Amino acid sequence: MTGSTRRSSGARHGGFAANSYRTEAIVLRTRDLGEADRIVEALTPEHGIVRAVAKGVRKASSRFGSVVEPFMHSTLQVARGRGELQTITQAQLLHPYGSALAADYDAFTAAAALAETVQRVAAVDDVGRAAQYRLFHGAVAALARRAHAPRMILHSFVLRSLAQAGWAPSFSACARCGRPGPHAAVNVGLGGAVCLHCRPPGSSHPAPETLALLGALAQGDWDVVDAAREAAQREAAGIVSAYLQYHAERRLVSLSVLDQGITGPTPPRPARPPAERSA
Repeated sequence: MTGSTRRSSGARHGGFAANSYRTEAIVLRTRDLGEADRIVEALTPEHGIVRAVAKGVRKASSRFGSVVEPFMHSTLQVARGRGELQTITQAQLLHPYGSALAADYDAFTAAAALAETVQRVAAVDDVGRAAQYRLFHGAVAALARRAHAPRMILHSFVLRSLAQAGWAPSFSACARCGRPGPHAAVNVGLGGAVCLHCRPPGSSHPAPETLALLGALAQGDWDVVDAAREAAQREAAGIVSAYLQYHAERRLVSLSVLDQGITGPTPPRPARPPAERSA
């Protein structure tokens, strides 16, 4: 009887362990559910984007309601469900990034664009998920402590995330033939800077300082980024936005909000070649 009880208890414990896991996470966004619950979407290093219900967190008596707000960095205990939605059973705050970002409109809007980028450029394997999480965590932390201009943190993250996804731009060598630069033209569809021989019609011709800034953003060279003039930052922002739009195949809402503060026309979305569209 005792042995049977122990075996039964072990099975239940093993079943619980198999259906529950603990993970570090940063909340991307939330949505109210019913009268007291909330659906939380969070980025994790092992599981990518997790969607889970935090029950009762909108009640005044909730123990971890503020821990699962956007851009809070926490440790979550998550129980797997039968469908897509899981359940958050415990949450412990690690860093209150969301509180710092909520006090700065530009930083919070840039963080929203970071979150939207993660949702559009999703990692496909364990290595990619871990790398994307490290990039996202670093960018959110930098925004929270105001380490650099919010738009520059965002655009560096976008370029580096696209590189992790296999769409690394080139701003030094020609993106088509590999000829060493610097070059005077950029073509988003070809993947960055292009030389005189490879430059197709419709390529843009940014200032040399802008090309240097784009390379620095892709490499995380913050000395060059922080020293860039506002005109170069604006021109680089337009190119990065167009590059992300080309690969995400739609314009991000949060980037549109940010672009309202950038003078000049919004770059058009480049058309994909027919062969690429049918691939």
